[in-house]
Amino acid sequence: MSVDKAPRAHEDIKEHITKGLIIVNTGDGKGKTTAGFGIVYRSLGRGYKVAIVQFMKGKWITGEVKALERFEGQVEHYAVGDGFTWQTQNLEQDKATARKAWGKCLELIRAKKHRLLFFDELNYVLKYDFLPVSEVIQGLKEKDPKTHVILTGRDAHPDIITLADLVTEMKAIKHPYDTQRIKAQPGIEY
Repeated sequence: MSVDKAPRAHEDIKEHITKGLIIVNTGDGKGKTTAGFGIVYRSLGRGYKVAIVQFMKGKWITGEVKALERFEGQVEHYAVGDGFTWQTQNLEQDKATARKAWGKCLELIRAKKHRLLFFDELNYVLKYDFLPVSEVIQGLKEKDPKTHVILTGRDAHPDIITLADLVTEMKAIKHPYDTQRIKAQPGIEY
């Protein structure tokens, strides 16, 4: 992945722009969703309204989701996925589920009542061609100018990277499961 880097000559900036960012966390390393939830909790701490749509993680309860219960009325959470695609083994069901989740995302975008929208693992949905990239880009362009949107998942589409204001690539260096067969642990992975 190659992204042109803008110079960091802050002293040359005459005006500071404030706008809702499109943020992409991608790459093969751990931490994409975790980083997204970091921004969620930072936004909740500022009193912002937040909505989260999780595309593929299914209905299992994670530590992040349990912690959201403390922000009742300030956050909406939708786990629309059926689990990872290799678990369902049903391509048509996966496409229908992705369409349903994207419909919820569009509803949230168009409602224009949240300061932060987090579409967890949307990049996978685009990678597997469950939704057209052009449709997602068009939907993202409808967001309120002050609303931030986070998109996570490996292999972010080049057009999504071009649209984004901030792109971070997580790189796998070492992982406890790969090197020591240590299973996912509560409080760390979920």
